[in-house]
Amino acid sequence: MKVSVLQDKLAKGLGIVARAVENRPTLPVLGNVLLSTEDARLKLSATNLEMSITTYIGAKVETEGSITLPAKTLADLVNNLSPERVDLTLDPATLTVNVKCGATVSNIKGIDSAEFPVTPQGGDADITLAGKTLKDMIAQTVFAAAKEDNRPILTGVLMQLDGSVMTMVASDGYRLAVRTTEIEQTFSKRVDLVIPAKSLAEVGRIISEEDDLVTITLPKERDIVLFHMKHSDVATQLLEGKFPDFAAIIPRSYITSSVMYTSDLLAACKRAEIFARDAAYSAKLYVKPAGAPGEPGAVTIVGMSAERGDNEGMLDASVEGEPLHISFNIRYLIDVLNVIADERVVLESNGAASPGVIRPENRDDFVSVIMPMQITR
Repeated sequence: MKVSVLQDKLAKGLGIVARAVENRPTLPVLGNVLLSTEDARLKLSATNLEMSITTYIGAKVETEGSITLPAKTLADLVNNLSPERVDLTLDPATLTVNVKCGATVSNIKGIDSAEFPVTPQGGDADITLAGKTLKDMIAQTVFAAAKEDNRPILTGVLMQLDGSVMTMVASDGYRLAVRTTEIEQTFSKRVDLVIPAKSLAEVGRIISEEDDLVTITLPKERDIVLFHMKHSDVATQLLEGKFPDFAAIIPRSYITSSVMYTSDLLAACKRAEIFARDAAYSAKLYVKPAGAPGEPGAVTIVGMSAERGDNEGMLDASVEGEPLHISFNIRYLIDVLNVIADERVVLESNGAASPGVIRPENRDDFVSVIMPMQITR
């Protein structure tokens, strides 16, 4: 193998696939990146056996071939090369790649590509949707997935296909995020797939402005779903088990509803979080309806620390219904507000012991539910 690539393209490609490399791989070859030539391009692949990432970069290919090289060593080296052409030449006898960039010459020892696991290749597209839509759907759900694997199914995101509607759902047992969109394809029978949140996060990270469309290939004989972008593919195994009935968690009616500017509420929550850290991130929200016609209602967010002090922020709000005094994990509120780009947000609840429901104003394709924390009086 003898190829030439630009340093910045190689660095970017390695940055994409490196996220599939385990820090402590069970097999030495799983700590490596597969480099192979394909159609005047250099193909980079990495896998941890549960997820594989492949990306393609433009290259001048003089001699075809393939090799696996230590991911960290190669990435560290390439990131520190000057921004010019990089020549990669494989010595098949020693499985060593000579890396030449300007006056810098390095040699990296690899492992035969035959030892690298076979990575899933793209199949027929079962779903096609706009890259920006998928990126937004992922961002608005993965944050709510469980980080610990006490209940493995909750470390995943449910992708539900029903008719011409695609729904993504994540929950860690304390909060829920649901995002829907219309798709061109129609499914006569509902399909439920639970995709590891970590894998979906990588898909969202890779999708760029170049990816006008992203295609999804659903599992066939293997429990693997494949996301195909313009220059990259991500394949991931599905999680086994049944995802909880998320629809039953979302309240259907509310006794208090308040509308606020998203940026104002986010800023107030961030200030309260500084002090709420000492109280398991519990912050109090006081929702007060207008005192008289024509006057605004108010929402007050309070974060308190017995040792460091407190913060209180009051926002004007359009409030309908009863006064509300409720406590939330303030980080959960911040997480959901961070993924709402709309100017105003709606907060609804049925009381201190009921969940809080957050959604963008005048939109019904995204909703987040946060369970309340116990209020100590």
